[in-house]
Amino acid sequence: MKITDFYNYKKPGRKISMITAYDYTLAALAAESAVDCVLVGDSLAMVMHGHGSTLAATADLMALHTAAVARAVKDKLVVGDMPFLTMRKGLGPAMETVEKLARAGAQAVKVEGLEGHEEIISHIITSDIPVMGHIGLTPQSVNKFGGYRTQGKDPASAERLVSQAQELEQLGCFSLVLECVPERLAERITNLLKIPVIGIGAGPFTDGQVLVMQDMLGLYGEPPSFVKKYLDGRRLVVEALNNFDVEVKRAVFPEMKGKNNGNSERHKEVDEAPYLALRG
Repeated sequence: MKITDFYNYKKPGRKISMITAYDYTLAALAAESAVDCVLVGDSLAMVMHGHGSTLAATADLMALHTAAVARAVKDKLVVGDMPFLTMRKGLGPAMETVEKLARAGAQAVKVEGLEGHEEIISHIITSDIPVMGHIGLTPQSVNKFGGYRTQGKDPASAERLVSQAQELEQLGCFSLVLECVPERLAERITNLLKIPVIGIGAGPFTDGQVLVMQDMLGLYGEPPSFVKKYLDGRRLVVEALNNFDVEVKRAVFPEMKGKNNGNSERHKEVDEAPYLALRG
């Protein structure tokens, strides 16, 4: 998928699927799937590093994970998140972060919020780096919002989001993430914009959907209420680990090639070829 595909999919109503990935292993699975786009989100601070919010993500950390994902994903669009405060330190530091993400393999960057970011967003776009906007519940503003709460529920805040969406489009963003807003507001914004709107917790009327992969695979804690778990991954992985534990303690794994051989003979008969081939 390319940037131009985002525009092309909007008119015929072809939905866009986007998933987060933070490491090579899961990114390789995303690469094999039919999913359109991969986001290296700053939520990796929580999912991969155990922090309580996305605020702990740094430019270097985002670049490290982006590079791992980009090594696995070749035929899909890779978008990297601009982490907390990188848009507030001025044009120079912001562009240094953009450069780190682009050199790591991101083909576009995602920017949370609008107010105070207008000139930098414009500069990034005119520097030939595509920008995906992100409004509604912006997790980097969690302390200002007083928690992870639905945005745009009253008329004034709804109109503010509509205005922000339109301005991001005018600045040249190629798409917009709309997070945790009422579904009718999301529908209104989607219909107003010429660029595609990707929803998360914003109902079914947007141009596409994005989820955190660990949430939809059931691997990370208790997901938000809007997440559909497509796999009970946590249970399956723990079950596999427990099966391994049982077999090791019962001396069932690894299996002996000769049933009557003792341990010393079994070790002699271990075939090292697969291991050597794997390690090169």
